[in-house]
Amino acid sequence: MTAIKQFIDQWKDHGYEKGEAQTFWLSLLRDVFDIERAEEWIVFEQQINGNFIDARIPSTNVLIEQKSINRDLGSAFAQAKSYDNILPFEQKSHWIVCSDFQSFRVHDMNRPSDPPEIIRLEDLADEYWRLNFLIDREAARIKRELKISIEAGKIVGELYTAFRKSYVNPDAPDTRDSLNKLCTRLVFCLYAEDAGLFPKHAFHDWLNDFKTPHMRAALIKLFSILDTPEPNRDPYLEPALQKFKYVDGKLFADAAIEIPNFNEDSRYHLLTEAANFNWKPISPTIFGAMFENTLNPTTRKLGGMHYTSVENIHKLIDPLFMTKLRAELDQCGDEPELLLAFQNKIAGLKFFDPACGSGNFLTETFLSLRRLENEIISRIPETPVKVSIENFFGIEINDFAVAVARTALWIAEN
Repeated sequence: MTAIKQFIDQWKDHGYEKGEAQTFWLSLLRDVFDIERAEEWIVFEQQINGNFIDARIPSTNVLIEQKSINRDLGSAFAQAKSYDNILPFEQKSHWIVCSDFQSFRVHDMNRPSDPPEIIRLEDLADEYWRLNFLIDREAARIKRELKISIEAGKIVGELYTAFRKSYVNPDAPDTRDSLNKLCTRLVFCLYAEDAGLFPKHAFHDWLNDFKTPHMRAALIKLFSILDTPEPNRDPYLEPALQKFKYVDGKLFADAAIEIPNFNEDSRYHLLTEAANFNWKPISPTIFGAMFENTLNPTTRKLGGMHYTSVENIHKLIDPLFMTKLRAELDQCGDEPELLLAFQNKIAGLKFFDPACGSGNFLTETFLSLRRLENEIISRIPETPVKVSIENFFGIEINDFAVAVARTALWIAEN
């Protein structure tokens, strides 16, 4: 992340097409996407019919048209497309990227009627993954998800260890169950304030206002509020707690879980280390998987639970139904009646996983359907969302995993 911020600072508010374009793209590939031999990845000034393409990435079929800062990128796309039209068939572009150093306009040439995606330089620290196609979209996404899940899992493990030391009988089965639920609740709250489900820093600021001996009581009170719908809350509730929305899914429903006292170690791991981590990029699918890995290994073995990657989930759901649904959407084109009929179809589909664990398959399926629906909405503005988690069902023997699955789906919908 430091390298990305340095890249942003280096190029902010300047950029000259002829003198700096190659440096800009080599730095982007090398420093942001970790391509060690970036000069072998990208081709500059490829000549075609007396013209020169600013840059191409042959392995991923990307054509780049670079302009100086604040130049018109609409005309840049027209220029890039004219180059692409005369390229040999095997070199035709999947992606055309037009840039003025301060932003990237990304055109998917497999979907020519779609508007371009805009990625701004200033947002690159959080949005760089949207340029994963420059190298290998699937491989880069998987690498990114793995990196984030490893980092997040390390923090969850440290929280787990810090709180475990404060329990009276940490090896008791009920205590282990409470500790798992506590860690899940805490990380959900951290995720929620980073992802916009809670106001920014609301969870951190609520606990940070209390001295360490009083944090346990403050946390118990917060958990109770999160399990209470807004109309049922005390009308005189302090403003700091009124900020929190009700969390459906029963993650906070068990008021009997054992919560230990805080000490300086657990306070540090929660309010400094965990709070400083950016939880927003974690997909709901990974959220569920992460908490499977906080379970006691023996419990996981007996329950038959294991983490299935997003990649492997798609190896199942794509041939079963997603590939066919994608083809049906493509056949609808831009015809409103066909698109709305297709939306009603996918909104009426029901999905059932008879051994759902923490909901990885259900959550990823829901997200995949919502992506299809988002494409419909982009073609017919003001169309309401109809795909709902109410059509997703699962059976699971472990009540903790059930709570995580419900929460992951709730996050996905919100």
